Amino acid sequence: MASTATTERANEPDAPKRGRRPTSTYVASAARYLLLIPLTILFLFPFYLIMRNALMTNAEITAFEWAWWPADPQWGNFTRLFEGQFATMGTGLRNSAIIAIVNLVFQTLFASMAGYALARIPVRGRDLVFFFILLTLMVPGAVTFVPSYVVVAGLGGVNTLWGIVVPGLFNAFATFLFRQFYLEFPVEIEEAGRIDGLGFFGVYWRLLLPNSLGIMAALGVLSFISSWNAFLWPLVIGQSRDTWTVQIVLSTFLTAQQVDLSAIFAGAAVGAAPLVIVFLIMQRYIVQGVRMSGIKG
Repeated sequence: MASTATTERANEPDAPKRGRRPTSTYVASAARYLLLIPLTILFLFPFYLIMRNALMTNAEITAFEWAWWPADPQWGNFTRLFEGQFATMGTGLRNSAIIAIVNLVFQTLFASMAGYALARIPVRGRDLVFFFILLTLMVPGAVTFVPSYVVVAGLGGVNTLWGIVVPGLFNAFATFLFRQFYLEFPVEIEEAGRIDGLGFFGVYWRLLLPNSLGIMAALGVLSFISSWNAFLWPLVIGQSRDTWTVQIVLSTFLTAQQVDLSAIFAGAAVGAAPLVIVFLIMQRYIVQGVRMSGIKG
């Protein structure tokens, strides 16, 4: 019996050895890393440049001799940001955080409610409303800037944080993405909810909203980044130093009289840090949200 089994194994074709990967796999991995390493260095170079200049003096930054790192790092450049004569970076970080978080929560919530209504609630004129929402995407922001300011100023929103936040709480593009997502949502789940006695809002709040956290996170990240980087609208509405955001405080170091390069780079590092942290934590939701939106390239 033993000799028969040995003969059968000898006649079998050579099976691939377990635990060993083919050479082509190693070549593909090596080629991938050879491509990704230069791209990573190229991507991280601006961050290195910001930190390098943030720790230098103005004379070192503008010097003709290149230095990879300052011989005497000026950590005091960061403390100067929070000891400003006018609005400090601390005030800007606080205001930017409030604006960005409020926009993140309410912009995604309102867009999801509008997207569900446009996708699932059968009312007359629903498609016409969706058409006008899409039409707003074709209108340049410069066209609506002055009318928006007139309305906000008439309501007493100048020099207030709510005057900066409220005009951006509804986002037509986010509404479009939520509508696309809810159109692909299984109808059977909604029917089961209606059998249990849920109305339209109950189905949305208990069934659809918990299952759309991926796209909400993706749009929330984009909303946070856009609100944090906003400059022109907060500059026009927030005329008081108490309502200045990070970007406005950063612009005060660049005036017609002087350019404080070390403070600009230090402020850029501090202002970009929250965005980098949020993006690193939530980056997978951006791809997931686009995939779940139903948009196909």
